Amino acid sequence: MKQEQQKSEESMTFNSTVALIGVFGGLIWSLVGYLAFYLNFTRVGPALALMPWALGEWKHGWLGQLIGIVFISLVSIGAAFIYRLIFAKINKTWPGMLFGLVLWILIFGLFNPMFPELKPLTQLDLNTIITNICLYLIYGLFIGYSISYEYQERNTQDGEAIQS
Repeated sequence: MKQEQQKSEESMTFNSTVALIGVFGGLIWSLVGYLAFYLNFTRVGPALALMPWALGEWKHGWLGQLIGIVFISLVSIGAAFIYRLIFAKINKTWPGMLFGLVLWILIFGLFNPMFPELKPLTQLDLNTIITNICLYLIYGLFIGYSISYEYQERNTQDGEAIQS
């Protein structure tokens, strides 16, 4: 039984592990984001990710939030690979938090015009700003520390080299 578990762990490549970390990071933290939206801590739910592309009022209801969670989980794979390229070798907490903060700045600052229903940063209430900054920081921490930890583990076990 132990040998089967080791074989399944060894057969998973680092890239597939990064993809899984991305999916679960997006899933977990967008679900927490939906909970914060549902409890009125923030005015921005996971359906925000659909706003530039989806038409209709359905995106404002629970179905839009659910599809937004799935969409964020898939897009999070790309974010995980970007983190892998930039910070994977640093096994600390600050690069992940920095990564999350940069994502927040990109989405709420730079890409704000892409989201027609998202108010400019200066018009958002303080609860929304603080809640979303915290969510992005924790998301970045989850993605970052998970990828860096896995990178370090694979480098120390049997001298395995990770391809860039």
